[in-house]
Amino acid sequence: MARRALGPATLAVVQAVDTLAPALWLVACSGGADSLALAWAAHHVAGKRGTTVRALVVDHGMQPDSDAVAASTAEGLASFGLTAEVIRVDVVDSGAGPEASAREARYAALAAAVRDGERVLLGHTLDDQAETVLLGLARGSGVRSLAGMPASRGIFDRPLLELGRAVTVAACAELGLAPWVDPMNADRRFARVRVREVVLPVLERELGPGVREALARTAALSREAADLVDGLVGEAGDPTDCLHLLGLAPGLRRRLLVEWLAGAGASDVSATHVDAVERLVTHWRGQKGVDVPGGRVVRRDGRLHFVDRRESWGR
Repeated sequence: MARRALGPATLAVVQAVDTLAPALWLVACSGGADSLALAWAAHHVAGKRGTTVRALVVDHGMQPDSDAVAASTAEGLASFGLTAEVIRVDVVDSGAGPEASAREARYAALAAAVRDGERVLLGHTLDDQAETVLLGLARGSGVRSLAGMPASRGIFDRPLLELGRAVTVAACAELGLAPWVDPMNADRRFARVRVREVVLPVLERELGPGVREALARTAALSREAADLVDGLVGEAGDPTDCLHLLGLAPGLRRRLLVEWLAGAGASDVSATHVDAVERLVTHWRGQKGVDVPGGRVVRRDGRLHFVDRRESWGR
């Protein structure tokens, strides 16, 4: 019997996955439409190539019956022949909110589960990219915050970044797959949900269609600029030496501080945080220090020091 032709949405997802270089794949699947369509397409492409693919379902334990949802997702993946493993993680508050804490736990679980030679496939779409750019714009943390999510970084690949969420939803419908709808995706206490349900629709209504695509292009252009600055930052010298920092161009100094803060453990740093830390360099008046997410920055003996929030800030 001849195989049934793929529907247009399914074909688009398959073609996006098929652009990836041959490799062993581990698909991160939450059960939502994006990752479910990605998982089916990865299984389809791997089958044609004769390569190996498996899935990992991360149970964050943040909602009632999360274990049942994870088990159901694994069963759904098995229904079309994709082997899936469920891993339960403990989400520890990192000080950056439940979304960021869950993301940190999820990525740690994926990194721990990956096998030699495997690439981890993530189901982020063009809509996710547009939301990420707007959230970065709201933080005002510079060009890197507008760069969005890269298509590839380390062991992670995001093959669906040029496809809208509507395509993955349509693909699941064509395939007869029933995606799980995360209730947190409708909870407007979360900034990303407000961007998705309020901000982006207003922008498209007032500015016309194509806003999501324009934001995705902004991410690509910003990433190119940020990568260029990264090269300069790598040669910019000691990020804790206040006298050295004072002699740098303001843009380079601020970027060097952002990189240093991130490396020290300060997550989701805003422009306001960077301004305050920079004043320890440019407008030193004996300030006691600056609180940032995850810790505090103090100046001692002409150098900046990051003190983890779990340590004593009085030392």
